[in-house]
Amino acid sequence: MYDVIISGAGPAGSKCAEILAKSGYKVALIEKDTNWRKPCGGSINSRIFKYYPQLRKMNFHRINGIKIYSADFHNFEYKWRDALDYSINVDRLQFDNFLRDIAVDAGAELFDKNLSYDFITKENQRIGIKTKSPSGLREYYGKIIIIADGMSSKLAKRSGLKKKWKTEDIGIAKCAIMEGENSLDKETISLFFKSYKGYGWLFPLEDNKFNIGCGLIGEDSLKYNLNQIYKEFWNDPNIKKFLSKKNYRKIWEGAYPLPGQGILEKSLYGDNIMLIGDVAGFVSPMSGEGICPSIVSGKVAAETAINAIESEDISKLTLKNYKFHPTIKKIARSFKLTLSLVDFCFENQGQNLSKMFKIAEHDDAFREKVINMFLFSEAPPKDFIMKLKSEN
Repeated sequence: MYDVIISGAGPAGSKCAEILAKSGYKVALIEKDTNWRKPCGGSINSRIFKYYPQLRKMNFHRINGIKIYSADFHNFEYKWRDALDYSINVDRLQFDNFLRDIAVDAGAELFDKNLSYDFITKENQRIGIKTKSPSGLREYYGKIIIIADGMSSKLAKRSGLKKKWKTEDIGIAKCAIMEGENSLDKETISLFFKSYKGYGWLFPLEDNKFNIGCGLIGEDSLKYNLNQIYKEFWNDPNIKKFLSKKNYRKIWEGAYPLPGQGILEKSLYGDNIMLIGDVAGFVSPMSGEGICPSIVSGKVAAETAINAIESEDISKLTLKNYKFHPTIKKIARSFKLTLSLVDFCFENQGQNLSKMFKIAEHDDAFREKVINMFLFSEAPPKDFIMKLKSEN
């Protein structure tokens, strides 16, 4: 019998497990495959060091700048080597396993090759989860169940907390880790926004490696073919300026869905259950960055679970503190404002986004607001859109 069962050992689940285990609770951390690499750009802002100071000792690639392009290739660059802490680019396979190891070292029990597919119930109460493993079906019993196994989660659907994802409510992306000579600035990430709701990226990695990808957001994921968009991005003359070789060695390639509507506030908790990470919508609607917000959701859920167990009340009346935690409310509010900005930015084939970048070129204060929006998922102030609308 476990105090807490966590289904999903990505960043959200691992942080949640770490905090619970450090506090002396018995934790089962269930993962479908620790050798699976989540398709992701892998760029993480410096806030990560607040939650994982151990990362400073690792050899993850350091980033000190960003360059952003609009659909008409209007662009601006921002460097922060002497002003802000460095960010990192990671290979998600290495990064996720690093976080899992920290959780295990803290005392969490990791169960690999286990696919969660249903709940164990008794007298209409959830008392555990069922998994499929190479050795057969397995059962794990616990007081509180935390769902952190991503958008394909079977438990989330069976929990009754959320309905099936609507296609227009999600984004889709495809990316690859490639190796070969290139002319990328090794300390700068590059984002390329499109006239439709979508963008591409080029993120440098060590040893002539780089992560390249592109994605579509919301209803435009129904209008365009992702594979075609990906192919066109690779062959874009503006991209070829950075990637002049004809042949690059493909280390890995994958495609994935991501939530595109912000935090699912009506689906975060129930009696003895909480949803965290991607499955709960902790991904910025503008930038697609979800690693830090997901880690925060795992941290707050762990703290909420501890208070619930200590008070001997694991009902939704206690677990609602997760949803109403000031940090979660702040992220949710920020994502809502950012979501409304997404529609505005992509109006008229991305003309408003292009206008935003033009202003940012010569207005330092405005540029900083744009950077905070893309790098730190911060919602812009009220006068931001007013300035855009007033600019000729």
